[in-house]
Amino acid sequence: MTEAERRLRLTGIVRAAPALMQVLETLRELDLPDWLVFSGAVYQRVLNDLTGRPADYGVRDYDVGYFDPSDISYEAEDVVIRRVAAAFTQPLRRQVEVRNQARVHLWFEAHFGEPYTALSSTAEALERFVSPLFAVGVRLDPAGDLDIEAPFGLADLFDLRLTPNRARPTENFPRIAAGVTARWPELRVEG
Repeated sequence: MTEAERRLRLTGIVRAAPALMQVLETLRELDLPDWLVFSGAVYQRVLNDLTGRPADYGVRDYDVGYFDPSDISYEAEDVVIRRVAAAFTQPLRRQVEVRNQARVHLWFEAHFGEPYTALSSTAEALERFVSPLFAVGVRLDPAGDLDIEAPFGLADLFDLRLTPNRARPTENFPRIAAGVTARWPELRVEG
């Protein structure tokens, strides 16, 4: 499968997920700066499609990143969190988790025990995900087309291959891999 074919298949998987599409459509209307839906809300649906599981299996939340360096205070981020929450009804209201990627470096090390330098965009955050398999984000553009951000490509995801991100070594990879393979034992852990 070529990268273009993987992108086309990912587009079909995303468009076939009603809750994810509702999140994407709502966020498009809210027009946050440089926003993406990423992490499990995207890659888990692909894993489910490839392994014959229900589309929403394992999906607990919708991680939304946006990038606004004009005010990196928690208070400014909280205003956006509340604005986004107000745009949804339950259960999506409690499932959509919004974070300003311009301020991740302020709290990441204290939370995860690893240093984290400041980002310059939301897409750059994907380059720091623990595995290329996880590093995929999507957004709807104003015309309704799906924009896909995948700095490592989609091969690992569609090949069910879980490898560490060599640019971000972490001692947490074995624990994270164990958690993911417990839900999707079809994954091959390499590296």
